[in-house]
Amino acid sequence: MKKFSTAFRAIPALALASALCTVSATAAGTQDQQADQFATCAFRSDAPDQHRVVKGDTLWDISGRFLAHPWCWPQVWGLNRNQIRDPHWIYPGQVIVFDRTARRLRLGDAGTAGSASGALPEIRLSPQTRIEALGPQAIASIPAGAIEPFLTEPLIVEQETLASSPRVVATAEGHISAGRGDKVFVRGDLKGETSFQAYRPARPLKDPVTNDILGYESAYLGVVRLDRPARAENEAHRFVVTTSREEIGPGAHLLPVPKRLATNYVPHAPATAMEGRIVSVYGGLTQAGRNNVVVINRGTRDGIDPGTVLHLYRLGRMIKDPQAGPDQPLIKLPDENYGTLFVFRVFDKLSYGLVMQVTDAVRINDPVRSPE
Repeated sequence: MKKFSTAFRAIPALALASALCTVSATAAGTQDQQADQFATCAFRSDAPDQHRVVKGDTLWDISGRFLAHPWCWPQVWGLNRNQIRDPHWIYPGQVIVFDRTARRLRLGDAGTAGSASGALPEIRLSPQTRIEALGPQAIASIPAGAIEPFLTEPLIVEQETLASSPRVVATAEGHISAGRGDKVFVRGDLKGETSFQAYRPARPLKDPVTNDILGYESAYLGVVRLDRPARAENEAHRFVVTTSREEIGPGAHLLPVPKRLATNYVPHAPATAMEGRIVSVYGGLTQAGRNNVVVINRGTRDGIDPGTVLHLYRLGRMIKDPQAGPDQPLIKLPDENYGTLFVFRVFDKLSYGLVMQVTDAVRINDPVRSPE
């Protein structure tokens, strides 16, 4: 599995306390309060005694074998959200053991769950932080392959950014557009950056409720590098195209190449109860299924951050009461919860989410809400 960081980091020793508890948040704003807002983390009635981790597993998949709600796996490990913000601590070959007495999960040895005494061996680890190298095989929280392209390309560009970003004003003489190795000329404030991604604003993303334009889904064109900065106020910067997915021409906008984003996330409910809507399905589709990416009309300004888990709902129909008179108002049927959405990249007004378990197709305008 592709790994974005191989540096040494501090991760918690697995001296795990019992964690199956139900808590209600009385205030919002801190990370601990966010961590306390998990729904009751119930184990499945058919949960196995143990599971040996294999390559390709994710924490979400493993948790789904044991838990009714896979996203609340941090709760049954007894770790707070700060401790597992970068949860690279489970590897292929390790065994996840379900301690039925303590109602928790922990790492153990194969076969320990079925010992003759019926008791699991005590694993004594000092309650301290230890340093471990993060190997490339550590399993991710969610399928990395489904979201990697969305971590390295801008994709959503908000109106304010669009208005202020540098833009290509010309290509080399005799060229209508530019490819790898060609030169392009750029106007705008580079703000000290030298490497940029080129993109072309595509279709607008509108809020399904207000109809306001929240941003633009962009077409990624490639990467350009500064070759010669402008030396006069009315002079253009000269860039060289280093990577080209599509040809780059006048009108293309530039954004600084983003830093690599981590692919491991700690699933959590929003800090406060919230509701949003599905704005679009990536790729211009009208419906989405498992492992598809959708855009919602909520972002950092609404308290959404990477790892936020939301439930998907189908709006209830409006019907007539067959026993009521013709002048009686319509009756609304309850909205139906049909799946789970995992937010992995957040902008100011919009966010990308990966569709997890669903029992129906995800449609534009469907509500998304905090887990109940």
